Amino acid sequence: MKKNFPLQAEGKHPDRVLEAVKHEIRKYFKRERNRDVPKGVDFWDFDCKVGLNADSAEVVRVSGVIEAVDAAVKAGASSVYVEILSKHGVRVLKAQHDEEPQEDA
Repeated sequence: MKKNFPLQAEGKHPDRVLEAVKHEIRKYFKRERNRDVPKGVDFWDFDCKVGLNADSAEVVRVSGVIEAVDAAVKAGASSVYVEILSKHGVRVLKAQHDEEPQEDA
């Protein structure tokens, strides 16, 4: 999804417009996560960018997309650009250290 969301709509309260934008973003994440994953893939991962326009968009984590939209609203932006691209995610197992238990003497 690459979309420029207007944050001000005539005849609508700005808070309701912001809620609609957040709802659409969350709905997109949910829809993408519910797609079937290809063989050899563990989950859907996302590359996310948020900014005032496509050129100034900064990379953010999935958990920071809504916060970045809120920050744009607080800065007084009239619109916000959101780019969310899904990609294949593979779990990386952490190496387990075989440490010997310490004995108290």
